Amino acid sequence: MAKPRLEIEYCTRCRWLPRAAWLAQELLSTFETDLGAVALVPGTGGVFIVRVDGAVVWDRREQGFPEPTAVKRAVRDLVAPGRSLGHSDA
Repeated sequence: MAKPRLEIEYCTRCRWLPRAAWLAQELLSTFETDLGAVALVPGTGGVFIVRVDGAVVWDRREQGFPEPTAVKRAVRDLVAPGRSLGHSDA
């Protein structure tokens, strides 16, 4: 069974690449054996969306900018349900 692909689509005009890259690093560090790929996807129009296998996990327009722990919990629920995130679960 293939491991899930995580994508972070970010707005290039807003210069959100550093934020997207940092979040990607956080997610890779946490889910290094659970994810098959992490991709940064350039976009426009103020987009900042995190997807796992095409399913939206976080959308800045609906939920604001994500706190890493909130995104980690949402990703965990899809790729490694039941797994403890340690202090991020508090």
